[in-house]
Amino acid sequence: MRPFVRLAFLGLGVTGVLTATNPRPVSAQQTAGLSAHPDSVYGCIVCHADKRRAFVLGVHSERGIRCSDCHGGDPRAFEIADAHVGRFIGSPGKVETVELCGRCHSSVDLMRQYGIPADQVAELRSSRHGQLLLDQGNEDAPTCTDCHDAHTIHRPDDARSNTHPTAIPATCGRCHEDEGLMGRYGLPTIQFEEYRSSAHGEALFQDENFAAPSCIGCHGSHAALPPSVTEISNVCGQCHVLVREAFNGGLHGEAAAAGALPGCTACHANHSTQPVPIDGISEACIACHATDSQVGPLGEEIQERVLRAAAQMEEAEGALEELQRAGRPVDDLRFRFQAARTAYEQIALVQHSLDLEQLEDLGLRVASVSGAVRAAAEVSEERRWEHRLLLIPVWFFALAAIAFASFKLHTVGTEDL
Repeated sequence: MRPFVRLAFLGLGVTGVLTATNPRPVSAQQTAGLSAHPDSVYGCIVCHADKRRAFVLGVHSERGIRCSDCHGGDPRAFEIADAHVGRFIGSPGKVETVELCGRCHSSVDLMRQYGIPADQVAELRSSRHGQLLLDQGNEDAPTCTDCHDAHTIHRPDDARSNTHPTAIPATCGRCHEDEGLMGRYGLPTIQFEEYRSSAHGEALFQDENFAAPSCIGCHGSHAALPPSVTEISNVCGQCHVLVREAFNGGLHGEAAAAGALPGCTACHANHSTQPVPIDGISEACIACHATDSQVGPLGEEIQERVLRAAAQMEEAEGALEELQRAGRPVDDLRFRFQAARTAYEQIALVQHSLDLEQLEDLGLRVASVSGAVRAAAEVSEERRWEHRLLLIPVWFFALAAIAFASFKLHTVGTEDL
């Protein structure tokens, strides 16, 4: 066995000595600091060098966790029979994996120092995944290592991690794009495709905005569940706070609270979420409300006000650019234009409340500023034309003088001849 010992010492440089033979939670003292000296009596690598190589790339290795902390056995032994003694666990099953991970990750004392919550196992039990796996013994459901890997576990902010913001949709998609697996539960498999082309997906993948919600932003991570009809507006409201307030204060909010309307997804869909274009507001409304119904015309009225305000904002912005090109002072007007922009952005919020009176008030603010900016641009243009008209006699006299001078020169030349 000496060649194997030399290999362990020289080739892999394994650190520390572990004397325990049973799986146990790692102590705070153990994770506080590890010996940097290589260990020549770490028998696990004799057979499992590939797994050890994968393990040392992850965060658990940095914290001093060793093979025997999860698998048990005697890491000092170099014979299989001697190494696999006591409460040895070779390849733990899915339920067993939850128990193993929970030994550390349910310990408040251990997790506190790393800022990691200690309630993941409790959350998993409340999730659909946990209900299938832990309550029903259905191993179609994922366990910890299906999402986090078994040995190479990276921090969530590490781009190599399966739980990095940009990787989460693909991690969930490993199961949720499997038609055979999802077919057993009557679930669709197009969520990832729809999400990628949605406003949220574009923000995450194209703009690299890691604050954009992915699967876990709406469904939760360890406590993964689809939100109920009455919960949808609150889920969306985690990011869209002001929209939620406006929505909840209107008729749609009352219907959603009563379970008669699927909240935000009634107009915006779920995985393929997109903003409703301002010229499509009426069309979105008549998808549920007939045009000849009592509330049917409301969508047209809202759309009319929003389109009018958008046109006025565009005109005001064009007028500001025109004034700037003409060299006119625009600081005061630009300040007022920003106030109009604020009012216009509030229109996008208030329309969710269906309150025509508030929309009208905000529209008047936009119209007032837009009118002032456009009037200033018109005055500037009139002055430019006045200056041009004043130049006509100047050019006339200048040309006349040139013509007269030319005539005189010609006359003098003729007399000389």
